[in-house]
Parts: sequence; structure tokens; C-alpha cells
Amino acid sequence: MTEQKILYLSQADVASIDLGMAEIIQLLEKAFNEKGHGRIEMPPKPGIHPGDGDNFIHAMPAYIPALNSAGIKWVSGFPENAKKGLPYITGLLILNDLETGIPLAVMDCKWITAMRTAAATAVAAKRLARPKSAKLGILGCGVQGMSNTEALSVPFSIEEVFAYDINPEAIEKFAQITQEKLGLKVTPVRRPQEAVTGCDLVVTAGPILKEPHKTIQAGWLDKGAFASLVDFDSYWEPAAMKEVDKFCTDDVKQFEYYKKAGYFQDVPPVHADLGELVAGLKPGRESAEERTIACNLGLALDDMAVAPTIYHRAVEMGIGTWLLL
Repeated sequence: MTEQKILYLSQADVASIDLGMAEIIQLLEKAFNEKGHGRIEMPPKPGIHPGDGDNFIHAMPAYIPALNSAGIKWVSGFPENAKKGLPYITGLLILNDLETGIPLAVMDCKWITAMRTAAATAVAAKRLARPKSAKLGILGCGVQGMSNTEALSVPFSIEEVFAYDINPEAIEKFAQITQEKLGLKVTPVRRPQEAVTGCDLVVTAGPILKEPHKTIQAGWLDKGAFASLVDFDSYWEPAAMKEVDKFCTDDVKQFEYYKKAGYFQDVPPVHADLGELVAGLKPGRESAEERTIACNLGLALDDMAVAPTIYHRAVEMGIGTWLLL
């Protein structure tokens, strides 16, 4: 019997491959085009919820024939981890061989989750934001705040980033990394409205909560602005969301699944999913005055769009540890 091996890629291994954000965005563009044309398989992600509050562990399978990709991510989000000095998001991804079903690789998913989530924001913003958007507001200056800033700086010429977080140290770290890595001007703000009003692009990136804290009020988001709700509707007063002209998501079935689970209890109707926008089946922005929102939920599609490239680059570069199955 042929010996079966699997490649294990640690968090450091995955990051060391240094797959660029522009390439990740391109991979997601291809995946969402396939989704728009109905050429993928991706059931709504089931989950378990250990402990109290908003903890979750989700199973996320997907199959993308055009990208020769099939597999699953097992990912957790525990909001209280920060108090323990632990990351909010952790997990593992398994990539399978399409011909045999045998696992090819197991890889840490923290880096992939951060990058692909932000790339999905950029894919949506290319359809829903004004092309000359230059002022970015970030509410929540952790991993997703930083990765979304990086992603949006690919299709847009960002001139200034207005950064808000309830933790001043998080703003300071965000500003330092963003200025060093991307060369962008970062302006720390003390009030959340200063990271919304006057901005062309707004990203809310706090913990995902079933009970939104409703910080962003009606009248804050300017006409013509685009917002990405990385943390679902956690930051938003329902009246503020209902001011928008187009409310989009990355997957309607997944969105409805979350509604049944207790999220999104007072949100606008969905105009389109991201696959429909990318495939040109539904219109994105149609005027300079429209307010638009993308509430991307984070799909297995995103991970499986990126995983094969990570795997093949790792093999080419000799990165990772081979293990016997």
C-alpha cells in the first residue's frame, strides 16, 4: 500500500509564504464569479457554541471545481480570549485531493482568515464604493482592522485612515503598523462618529455579537459612502442601516441561517450577494449619492479560494512538516 503523507503548515509557515493581498483579492474574484454562476458547492456552515456569550466554533466546507479546491475549515471565535492574552479567532483548515478525497494538507487558518476576510471587503467595495474613495474609517483596530485597511489600499488610493477603538493601545499599535507597512496617514479619533462621518469607506471590525451595541447612529454615514460590516451588525443602530440604498451580503442562504440563529434581527432586505455582483447579475453602485453596505459573513469559499495556492507554494518552497496519515 502506498504511504500517505500530509503537509502540516503552522501559523508561521502560512505567513512565511507571504501571499500578497492583491493576489488573494484576485483569487476571491474568481471564486465569487464561480459562485455567481452556480458552479460551487458550499452548504451553510453549522456550528457549536461552548460556554457563555458569543463563543462559536464553525465547520466550513466548500468545493470550487474551477480552482481545483475542496476542503473544510474548523474555526473558533471566543471574544473573551483577549483578556487571557489569546487570539479571538483560531482554527485549522484541511485541503483535500479532488481525485481521491485524501487530505493533502492541514494548515493554521488564523492568517488565512484575516487576509481572505479583508480581501472579500475589497471585492465588495470595488462594486459598491465610489472609485475615487480616499478617506477610510476603521472602528475596531485589531487584526481585521489592519487587514481590511491593507485590502482596501489595493483598489483605492487611501489618503487618510481615521482609527477608533475602545482600547487606546490598540489604536496606537494599529497606527504604527499601518504607517510602517502601508505608508498611510493614520489619525486616531476619540469618538466613533469621527471614523464614520466624512469617510468614503467605513469598516466595523469588533467582535461579532448577537446583541448589537448599536454605536453607529442614523445620520452618521454620509451619502455616497460604503461600509463593510466585518462584525455583522454589532456596531449599527438599525435606523442607520436602513438609511442605505443597497444592503448586500456574500451569501443569502448563510445570511438567513444566521438570522434564525439570532443575528440580524432588524436589518434591511438584501439587494444582492457578492457572487451576483461579481458575475454582473445584479448592479452594484449606480450613483455617486448611494449609501451602500456589504455585510460579508465569511464563507468557506474564501478559504478554499486561497488554500490551494498556499499549499502549492509551500511545496515549491520546502515549507512545512510532512506527517504520515
